[in-house]
Amino acid sequence: MSHGHPAHAAHLATAEARPSPGSRGWTALVLLCLAQFVLIVDITVVQVALPSIGGDLALNREALTWVVTTYTLCFGGLMVLGGRLADALGARRTLLAGLALFTLASLACGLAPNGTVLIAGRAVQGVGAALLSPSALAIITTAFHGPLRNRALGVWAAIGGTGAAVGVLLGGVLTAGPGWEWGFFINVPIGLLVFLVLPSVVRADGRPPVRQRVDVPGALVVTAATALLIYGLVDAGDAGWSAAGTFLPLIASVILYAVFVAVERTVKAPLMRAETLARRPVISGTFVMLIATGLMLALFFISSFHLQQVLGFSALTTGLTFLPVAIAITVGAHLGGHLIGKIGGRPVAVAAFLLTAAGAALMTRISPESSAYTTLLPGFVLAAFGIGPAFVTATTTTMANVPPAEAGVASGVINTFHELGGSIGVAVVSTVAAASLAPGAADVGGFTAALTVCAVTAAAAAAVALGLVPAGKPSGSFVGHGHGHSGH
Repeated sequence: MSHGHPAHAAHLATAEARPSPGSRGWTALVLLCLAQFVLIVDITVVQVALPSIGGDLALNREALTWVVTTYTLCFGGLMVLGGRLADALGARRTLLAGLALFTLASLACGLAPNGTVLIAGRAVQGVGAALLSPSALAIITTAFHGPLRNRALGVWAAIGGTGAAVGVLLGGVLTAGPGWEWGFFINVPIGLLVFLVLPSVVRADGRPPVRQRVDVPGALVVTAATALLIYGLVDAGDAGWSAAGTFLPLIASVILYAVFVAVERTVKAPLMRAETLARRPVISGTFVMLIATGLMLALFFISSFHLQQVLGFSALTTGLTFLPVAIAITVGAHLGGHLIGKIGGRPVAVAAFLLTAAGAALMTRISPESSAYTTLLPGFVLAAFGIGPAFVTATTTTMANVPPAEAGVASGVINTFHELGGSIGVAVVSTVAAASLAPGAADVGGFTAALTVCAVTAAAAAAVALGLVPAGKPSGSFVGHGHGHSGH
């Protein structure tokens, strides 16, 4: 599938019978984007279904929080490791292994008789996604060259925005129709299709290259550290901040993050080089990405419960209500991308977070009597319009300011924080809003408190971005580097 590969010369005689590598390349792109699309949909598809899942499986607030966060935790925590495995074992092998895991886990989630099986299935889905996503990006980057590669990566990046939007809508449609289980079952035929067709359009991996070291300990430590952080944050909602179940996991999390830094300094092939992580553009990009995703998934989480539990919206109406929000994120991302080239990343990042803060502040006016269309929705659309440009700024300003040799690692780090930010954001608002999330709770005080936290966080992020995001317009060097899901 890589154009002009010497291996193709020998097959020229038989090539007439098969489509040209060009058409095979585009077929592969469609299949890879379809697979990535399903991974992104699965981040938001459960958001609207949460009240129904809680009712059917008798899950409390903590368990429902884990249904969202376990997937993004494993997806994010293991993504850089997935990229390294693709380099060491071959991208096609790693991709097919990840796809098989993701598809089987989706089936298990749909059939889950209880919360334990569902959360375990979400974890395995995340592991599969972490193997699949970087491998797919590696295949696209090697299969396309020059302007075609930029076009292919543009399509790939757009999947992020539409995937998150479709996930929310699909979650509503499926939960209202055949049931929330179909949010998972729908992945099975798509996974099987890609699994069966892809080998015929993507070149087999050659012999594995010279044995490469893969930093498995680093990946496991950083994932465990983040899992403990989320556990402590979620536990605080019921037990309080001074309870042992809250502060012990939080302390253990800090210790493990320190262990991770030590591991990365000692292993021969670290997941994340300390030099790369210490670069200001990388610190700035990870910060902006972490806050933007945390705010986006936190606002979806709170809004879904408020609309369904307090205002009595059906899952379908909730999904449809979120549609303008999803469109606002996409429009904001396009506008942000356009403005960064004209005025630079710093003003765009600051304005993006200020808009998000204003939107979240507007959302705090919700009450059981107020209409969603006059209080919650206008604020959410404004906040989403701000979050879109923040995603693009995070990716663009980072990739434009790191050396090409570090582009892959920097991109992996940004995408890691994309998923982990979502996990942490949902955990925080779940805890702050605990009083309002209990089934049958008529009190919206918890929701208002959580939305206030979102508004304050966004305003603080604007102040930090003013000093942290690199000034000036990004050079063109970032174009053509894999910039995972900018804008989802």
